[in-house]
Amino acid sequence: MNLKDFLVIKRATDSLGEGELKPYLQFMLAKIKLMKQQEGTSETVAHELIELYDELMSLQERRIFWSPVPTCTHVHIVIGESFAGSMKQALRGLGFEETHKVITLKDNYAIGPLGLNSAEGRMERRNWFSNNIIGGFEEYDEFENEYNETLVKLDLIPEGAEIVVWTSSNACEQIGLRHAVHLLRSKPNAISLYDACAVCEELYNLPDAFIHYRCSGEIPSEKLREAISRLDDKKRLDSADTARLEEEWKVITEQSGTLRIWSEQAVLEVPADYYDDYLLEKLDDLKPPAGNQGFLKSARLIGEAIGYCEQYIGDAYFEYRLRELIYKGVLEIKGVPAGMRFYSIRRKQ
Repeated sequence: MNLKDFLVIKRATDSLGEGELKPYLQFMLAKIKLMKQQEGTSETVAHELIELYDELMSLQERRIFWSPVPTCTHVHIVIGESFAGSMKQALRGLGFEETHKVITLKDNYAIGPLGLNSAEGRMERRNWFSNNIIGGFEEYDEFENEYNETLVKLDLIPEGAEIVVWTSSNACEQIGLRHAVHLLRSKPNAISLYDACAVCEELYNLPDAFIHYRCSGEIPSEKLREAISRLDDKKRLDSADTARLEEEWKVITEQSGTLRIWSEQAVLEVPADYYDDYLLEKLDDLKPPAGNQGFLKSARLIGEAIGYCEQYIGDAYFEYRLRELIYKGVLEIKGVPAGMRFYSIRRKQ
């Protein structure tokens, strides 16, 4: 292996957070152990390791491809990885992938402490996710590396590119919008704002057939293509708009709560147990399977709660509140709370 090949591999692994890198390492070690223990498997294991290498290297290429470049004309800032996937697919469908780039703010801004403006605040947020959300950040470095990677991508936006921030009527994306404006405060670029859900509902809903989207990630890429093709300069933010949004971001980050909703066109902080009674009501409405002693799969309850909730909160927060109700003795558990698929719950008998 020459130095150039080694540096390519180093860039690919350096771009991964620890939470992403561990599964690759675990897979490799498991396959090497299998190769040592069993004869006749070397060719198969070697093929699987080559596939793993190809996936890792292509992941790095995909990340680099969507980062801003000097020749891009538009940079789309989206909140949430699901919406980011749909956006990239839509841009490809329009043939815009060379001139339109995407920056993803991955955070669920509706939950957890939001002191992202300081290293101490980011540590507090990481610790809260690590202690309360299954699959949350295991290491602070992983969280900090992702945050810094976003800052680097924002810095790469060329001065002549139009910045398009996408949002919709939920706390996560509305707060993400305000964070984006804060991070872009020193950029001279024009910033346009589009509500993806509102645009698609206006384009496609009929009086007798309509869909209400709670978050942009629910929009199919084919519908999103039409929304992108209608971009113009009528939605640009002026200096008063950006000043207001940045001030609202400051106010939100100074709050101490861990749950926020979108109500009456504003972000509202609510108590952490805001949805506890709602979860218990849904539990009482559902009928557990016969012969299961009244226990209901937690995934079934969380699915029901998400389906009927007017807000977009995310399944991880509902699952966190179920565990809190178990700890408080309100609910009983059968199984191991390693994830919502692995345990069932019922009212305390």
